[in-house]
Amino acid sequence: MPLKFRKVWIADERFESVGVFDVNNDGVLDIVSGAYWYEGPGFTNKHFIGDVTPSGEYYDDFSDIPLDVTGNGYLDVITGGWWGNTLRWRENPGPADTPWTEHIIATTGSIETTRAWDIDGDGQLEIIPNTPGGPLVVYKLLTDAAGKGTGQFAAHTIYDQAQGHGLGCGDIAGNGRMDIILTNGWLEAPVNPFSEAWTFHDDLQLGFGGSIPMLVVDVTGNGLNDIIVGHAHGYGLDWWEQGRDASGKRTWTCHPIDPFNAQYHDLQWADIDGDGQCELITGKRHRAHNGHEAGEWDDMGIYYFKWNGESFSKQIIDYVRFGDGATGGCGIFFQLADLRGTGRLDVIAPGKSGLYVYYNEGL
Repeated sequence: MPLKFRKVWIADERFESVGVFDVNNDGVLDIVSGAYWYEGPGFTNKHFIGDVTPSGEYYDDFSDIPLDVTGNGYLDVITGGWWGNTLRWRENPGPADTPWTEHIIATTGSIETTRAWDIDGDGQLEIIPNTPGGPLVVYKLLTDAAGKGTGQFAAHTIYDQAQGHGLGCGDIAGNGRMDIILTNGWLEAPVNPFSEAWTFHDDLQLGFGGSIPMLVVDVTGNGLNDIIVGHAHGYGLDWWEQGRDASGKRTWTCHPIDPFNAQYHDLQWADIDGDGQCELITGKRHRAHNGHEAGEWDDMGIYYFKWNGESFSKQIIDYVRFGDGATGGCGIFFQLADLRGTGRLDVIAPGKSGLYVYYNEGL
């Protein structure tokens, strides 16, 4: 039996990214998206963060990653976009409830979107922007003797060639380290990821602009991590099975999950139905290129895909027929969070058609 979801409108703003965390340290989750944050649990009390630069139908805000950059106990936000050419953090003013000061981390070139992973295993997330055409650089927050953020970041270039559209992170080699996946291969992490060279492998060739993230998960449970990837700017959603040939050489076999829907730009892997097994949660980034690519004008959906032991079964969270006046999609950076303490993960989805919460009502 599929899950039931209740769709609730939060705002008309067209920012495509959202973060969910406790902004004001009152013990309640809030929503951060673009120029505003929305106070939980009702999300009707709206607070101004600061202006976000528009560019046509876009805004220069393609991530909302929470991180206490200054170590003062309040979570700040890491962001960046395609037009500003910079990776930035917005400083949470805490109890002052004033606009958030913006700080530049680095000049990066155009950022498709940004993700955070613990690359060196020290328990602290590193920041990795996907900058198509530019090198792959990991930004590590510098901390003091107490382990608190200092407001400064160290930049580590781990791949000096032009990266493509798509980024993932996880243990491909099977040695417990955090490798990085690109669309034209993958980078094997060394023991000391910020002082030793990474090894590039070209055995994985996607041939298209991949999702961000590309998920690294053991789909079949055979001990080898596979890759789940969406076609971010075209049709298709696939999983690539990792295997070995007779000589022991690594192989990749592509299996389609959903070839008939487009613009699967953001993917998440989590237990959304509470059965102890993770599902794939994703959906359409509505008008990813403003109507100028395959699938832009198709119907909008958000889905979860459940592994049945042989393939993925598709279940609908939301489905909207294009042109009927309704809105939907899940933007470039959506979130899962238990907003009400029910033990169930809700879906928080931004996009060009507005900001929505899909409350998970269970079976």
